[in-house]
Amino acid sequence: MIAQWITTGGAHFAFTDRWGGVSAAPFDELNLGGAAGDDPGAVRTNRALAARSLGLDPAAVFWMNQVHGSEVAVVDGPLPGEGPGEEPGAQSPPVDGAVTARRGLALAVLTADCCPVLLADPVAGVVGAAHAGRPGLAAGVVPATVEAMRALGADPRRIIARTGPTVCGGCYEVPAAMRDEVERAAPGSAAVTRRGTPAVDIPAGVRRQLRAAGVREVPASPVCTMESDDCFSYRREGRTGRLASYLWLDER
Repeated sequence: MIAQWITTGGAHFAFTDRWGGVSAAPFDELNLGGAAGDDPGAVRTNRALAARSLGLDPAAVFWMNQVHGSEVAVVDGPLPGEGPGEEPGAQSPPVDGAVTARRGLALAVLTADCCPVLLADPVAGVVGAAHAGRPGLAAGVVPATVEAMRALGADPRRIIARTGPTVCGGCYEVPAAMRDEVERAAPGSAAVTRRGTPAVDIPAGVRRQLRAAGVREVPASPVCTMESDDCFSYRREGRTGRLASYLWLDER
C-alpha cells in the first residue's frame, strides 16, 4: 500500500510500505532499493509497479545514489536507463539531496530507518527531496536542500514539508559520544531510548533544521520503521529492502 497526499497547489507526496511487490525474502515484497542485494529485475518491476500505482511514468522518476553526505543535485530530467545487468540506479549521482523546477518529474528517496524529507513550493514550481540519516543530518543535507530550492526561486515560508517513516528517538540507540556529536552538529536531535540509553532523534533534528531555515510547518510521520512490520528496517533486520518516498508537482 502507498500513502499519498495531494495539496491544493498540485504537490504530490507519497510513501511506500513493504507490501505489494515481487521481491523474495529477505527483501519481501516491495523493495525499491537497487543496492540492497535484491534481484535487479525484481527491483525494476517493483519500481514500475509503484510508479504506475501513483500515475507516474516509471521513467520520469529521479533516483539518487545516497551516500550519507550533504551534496544536493539540481536536476531537470530523469537519468538514462541502466544497461543490461546493471543495478537499478547505477547511473545515479552520489548525492543525498535533489531539487528540480521541472513539473511532472518525481524525486525519490530510499530509506530503511533514515528520514525521507520532502519539500515543495508549488507557487515557485520547485520541489526538493533529502535523505537524512544520522550522518546526513549532522552534515546539513536538509538546510542544503532548502538553500538549493531557494536558488531556484522557492520561498521557505511557502514550502510545504513532509517527512516519512523513520526510526524514532525512542528506538535509535547510539553510544553517548555519538549522540553528543550529532547534537552539536544538529541541535535538538539528542534523545534517550525508552530504556533510558543515549539515542538520536533524527526526525526532531530535521524539524529543527527546517524551522531554522524558515519552513513554518513540518508535520512528521507517526510511523517508526523499527516498530512497524509494514516497513523495512535496517536496524531491526540487517539485510532488507528499502522504502521509497516520492515528490512531484502536477504538470500545467
